[in-house]
Amino acid sequence: MALGRARRGERHIDYWPGFVDALSTLLLVFVFLLSVFVLAQFVLTQEIGSKDDAMARLQAQIRELTDLLALERANDADSESQIGALRASLLQLEQERDLLREAATSTATPEEMAEAKQRAATLSRELGNEQDAAAQAAAQIAILNQQISALRRQIAALEEALSISEQKDKESQSRLADLGRRLNVALAQRVQELTRYRSEFFGRLRTILGDRPDVRVVGDRFVFQSEIFFDPASAVVRPDAVSALDKLASALVQLEKEIPSDLAWVLRVDGHTDNRPISTPQFPSNWELSAARSIAVVSYLAQKGVSPQHLVAAGFGEYQPIDPGDSDEARARNRRIELKLTER
Repeated sequence: MALGRARRGERHIDYWPGFVDALSTLLLVFVFLLSVFVLAQFVLTQEIGSKDDAMARLQAQIRELTDLLALERANDADSESQIGALRASLLQLEQERDLLREAATSTATPEEMAEAKQRAATLSRELGNEQDAAAQAAAQIAILNQQISALRRQIAALEEALSISEQKDKESQSRLADLGRRLNVALAQRVQELTRYRSEFFGRLRTILGDRPDVRVVGDRFVFQSEIFFDPASAVVRPDAVSALDKLASALVQLEKEIPSDLAWVLRVDGHTDNRPISTPQFPSNWELSAARSIAVVSYLAQKGVSPQHLVAAGFGEYQPIDPGDSDEARARNRRIELKLTER
């Protein structure tokens, strides 16, 4: 009776590790989404930084051109002031010339006439010089006006370029946000698609293997007791385990034909041991033993036609027990081979 109860206890399905694995899968997906978000933020930060640098350069050019424009305006004001002074001086010289002409036409001595003529000649020369200076000042003002117009056109062009840069920055941020949304949707679709194929694959395995007490389903994994495939302290597949591996390989080959080629997936074969230490020339620790067993299963599946690109071997040693107990039954449960269909 005690033996019957022990066997029924071994057949009991422990759902808690399944929930743990489901939560682990969700955590991995969340970490992946967080990594994608961080990467998108980094790219956005880099692009915004380059845009900010370009905007800073444009604003510096605008400030420089504005300073030049203010300087040109100041020079223009000085020139206008000089022209005003020249015009006033010219008017005064013209008035003196008229007075001298009037004096020359009036009654005067020869000495006064000569002095008036000399004064008139001097005033005429000064008047000519003032007219030349006024002409030069007018030419300078015309050049300054042209320079001011050119500076205004440059400022307008820079402001337009700055506006275009800001618009492109907004468009880039919008594209990044849209890309993030698309990536999240695509990732969710891939996860759902892989989950569907995983359910179908495990359904086939249940049908193929039947109701065996040494094979359990724990969450999204198939758990085989190590004694099904290997002798104690050995990593050589037992002859009586070949039929079970052949069925597994056949199911995997059929699954490879059904899963789309663009869906990255692998069958991870995990080797686990109990907590009793081992130290042999071939296996210095339980890590080597668990890894050698998972590699043996993967190698056999590859020989039977399963693509090596869809196979992963992992050894966990005694560090991932599913039964924390220290009894023989607990150790037997921890000595196991697990199959998990997951994303690459």
